[in-house]
Amino acid sequence: MTQTPVTVRICHLYPRLLSVAGDRGNLFALTQRCAWRGIGYSVTQADAGEVPDFTQADLILLHGGQDREMVAAARDLEAKAGPLREAIEADAVVLAVCAGFQLLGRHYAPVQGPPIPGLGVLDAVTEGSQARFIGHVVAECDLGSGRPHQLTGFENHSGRTYLGSGTKPLGRVLTGAGNNGQDRTEGARYREVYATYLHGPVLPKNPWLADHLLARALAHRYQDFGPLAPLTDQAEAQAHTAALRLARPPATKWRAAAAAAVFRMGRPSPRSPVPAAAAETARITDKEPRWTSH
Repeated sequence: MTQTPVTVRICHLYPRLLSVAGDRGNLFALTQRCAWRGIGYSVTQADAGEVPDFTQADLILLHGGQDREMVAAARDLEAKAGPLREAIEADAVVLAVCAGFQLLGRHYAPVQGPPIPGLGVLDAVTEGSQARFIGHVVAECDLGSGRPHQLTGFENHSGRTYLGSGTKPLGRVLTGAGNNGQDRTEGARYREVYATYLHGPVLPKNPWLADHLLARALAHRYQDFGPLAPLTDQAEAQAHTAALRLARPPATKWRAAAAAAVFRMGRPSPRSPVPAAAAETARITDKEPRWTSH
């Protein structure tokens, strides 16, 4: 067993360019959970024009952003691509959210304009769409423990991501759209890369995922590191339960929203039985939100 004190080294990529919808809260959740356990941590921030030493990183954060910021990050990522790929292949842990998820794939093809190349570590492509997926999501995840967890968060993206055979989904969608609204996948996994479309931020309301990332990051540096000390997580459990409630509104309200969406799209009359897929349709809109990301 490794003797304490131990330290987890976190690299936060593009903290100014990519940090919409409270994604920076993922960093705060990780560092606070370290502090509660007496685990040391260091944080290196690397924005455009800065190439960190990825060999010194145990956990890398790559968050969401708007269109213009994503393009700027994609251009800058060319200088970081080689060392970042090497770190990923050496099992450094990566949390990638929304635009960060897309940047780790092969490319993002917007509705207008040329495709934006990605790092290519994920066997995934993303196609742009005029309509957006907006709403609360619940997905079931099993990260190898044999004990499924429910992942919850808020999605807001127009990209449709399709995974290839070389990449596994992070979870299976129970409520919401997920990667593309068709195959019930949410996010992606490759080695120690955990990609998701979920904002909120995702880690404070899913402490089990935060602890999984920390445990894997500590194992990256200390191969004999044991299990993390448990935390009470009372506030986190309440936030998780509240998010689940938001994702699964009362059936009467859900049916009304689904019927209204079907009527607006010119499908069967509201008097007709609402197909099961209509519930998903109610979560898709082309209305512009206050903040946007791919």
